[in-house]
Formats: sequence, structure tokens, C-alpha cells
Amino acid sequence: MHLGIDYGSKLAGTTAICYQDGNELIVIQSEKKKDADKFIEFNVATLNPAQVFIDAPLSLPGAYFGKGDDYFYRACDRELKAMSPMFLGGLTARAIKLTEKFKQMGVECYESYPAAFVKDREAMVKDYNKKSMMSNSFVKTLENLIGLKVSSQNTWHQIDAVICWFIGKRYLEGEGKVIGDKAEGQILF
Repeated sequence: MHLGIDYGSKLAGTTAICYQDGNELIVIQSEKKKDADKFIEFNVATLNPAQVFIDAPLSLPGAYFGKGDDYFYRACDRELKAMSPMFLGGLTARAIKLTEKFKQMGVECYESYPAAFVKDREAMVKDYNKKSMMSNSFVKTLENLIGLKVSSQNTWHQIDAVICWFIGKRYLEGEGKVIGDKAEGQILF
């Protein structure tokens, strides 16, 4: 089993987790004013996944380790036009700390990027607009692509967790795309 996680602010109620249960993808979301990291830790301990695919930076630019002079972006961020791990600051630090804990538990952790996954699929791009209401056609396209029904799709955070799960599935089957330098950081999409 593996999990897809859309990682959000600690108390905003925007962190979502996706996992497969039979022929359905189950999506759960953290509650506002409750610790998202504890929500994730509880569910990782309960569900006991072998891998976690999380939408959050899991490393810092190489310049912090004497490799290169870019203190803002990793090579993978530049290539995918992703936000800087430094701009995301506290979220990046929380994600790294959380996944280090999971690694000690034997859970493999991978950085995934739902927006890059969608941008790579022309049929999905037009309906992937987080500033607008959830598009039923987007959800149907995603379900058809995955081949499984999604239990809940009330928020874009939940959809991003589903996409993280699917990125993980594709990666585990040898079909995923990986950008970046393993020593500095890689993003799956």
C-alpha cells in the first residue's frame, strides 16, 4: 500500500491523504485548527504504507551543501517551474522532518508534484484551476485515467492527494516521470 498526500498549512485543514481500498480510492482530509502533521502521523501509523508520495519539497537547494550557488531553487524546481523550497520555508521544514521520521519507520518517501502531472496532460489542463469550483469533468477524466472511483472530491486538496497517489502508482509500476538530481532532490510527476 502507498499513500498520496497533499500537504498544507499545519492548522488550515488543507492536508489530504489518499489510499486505495479495493476498487475505490479513499480520501480523508485534516480538520481546521487541528495539527495536520499529527493527522498524517496517525494515518501512516494506522495504514502502515510502504511508500508515501507527498506534494511538498523534501530537500533544499544544493548550495546549502557546497554544491553550486543557487540558494533558492533546486534543478528540479527550475525545470518544472515549481516554487522554491525556500519560499515555502516552514512547510518545507515540516515536510522534511515528517518524512525523516517515516524513513526511520521503514516508509519510503517521495516528493510528487500534481501540477506538473496535469500540465503534462493536455486534456486535463483546462479544468485544473484551483481558483474556481471543482470541475466534474476534471474528476471524471481523472477517474477514467486511474481506472478507480474516488470516494470524495470536495476540494482541490483532495484531488491533489489523489493525483499524488496516482503519481506513486505509476512510479511503482515503472511508468512515472522523475526530474532532478538524486543528490539534490527529485520530483515525481
